[in-house]
Amino acid sequence: MPDDSPAATDKETLEGLIDIGANLGHESFRHDIDDVLARARAAGVARIVVTGASEQGSRDALELARRYPDLLHATAGLHPHHASDYTGDTDALFRELLADPQVLAVGETGLDYFRDLSPREVQIFAFERQLEIAVDCGKPLFLHQRDAHEDFIACMRNVRDRTGAVVVHCFTGEKKELFDYLDQDWHIGITGWICDERRGQHLRDLVRHIPADRLMVETDSPYLLPRTLKPKPSHRRNEPAFLGHIVSEIARDRGEPVTTTAANSSSTARRFFRLPG
Repeated sequence: MPDDSPAATDKETLEGLIDIGANLGHESFRHDIDDVLARARAAGVARIVVTGASEQGSRDALELARRYPDLLHATAGLHPHHASDYTGDTDALFRELLADPQVLAVGETGLDYFRDLSPREVQIFAFERQLEIAVDCGKPLFLHQRDAHEDFIACMRNVRDRTGAVVVHCFTGEKKELFDYLDQDWHIGITGWICDERRGQHLRDLVRHIPADRLMVETDSPYLLPRTLKPKPSHRRNEPAFLGHIVSEIARDRGEPVTTTAANSSSTARRFFRLPG
């Protein structure tokens, strides 16, 4: 894959950025993970939380965090697409992984009725099991919701007073959903979806409503390559080094200096995941 260095895509290189969601265990990173991480550091990314979205993906996320402990951390969970795979062994595995201090949150878990790759009742079962794990281990929740808002809220209501911090990652919803989440004091993760003029335009208005201490940023690599990157890479793989570009877009829409958005989102992420300063 060509080395289209992202560090020069924005006028100002930021420092101390935290990417709260990157799927670095994806097969597209296997051949050049060291280069990917070097570019991220050069672009001002100080910490990356590697998303666990399946049994093997959660194992891989922790393995990466152990290989690069000064940069990477992990989550452990089962994405709703894989909910049909949830068994008692899955439950035991996640509890074991979450006992490791490098695994910072439960998830990615939640509900996805957009694709329905697992039956909805099975999604709810797997989601509720993982919510109980979060109650028991006391770690934050890293959540996914798409086209399932009412059932998602209903599941969360059952554990409202027993879980810790919550982030709805890769938020793509409408105003009502955003305010419902903010009313619960949940956090919001914004990705390069905001850079997509076809389907993310509404987020440019909504991000200004997210309090600074509830907003976090993420790439969701290798997905969601920002469409506003200039020059455009010769490939479609997103990576953490593009996080500064997403922060710049969010800052513009919030009407604040990019350094303010960067500093606030990083401070919020450090507090949420209990990261060292």
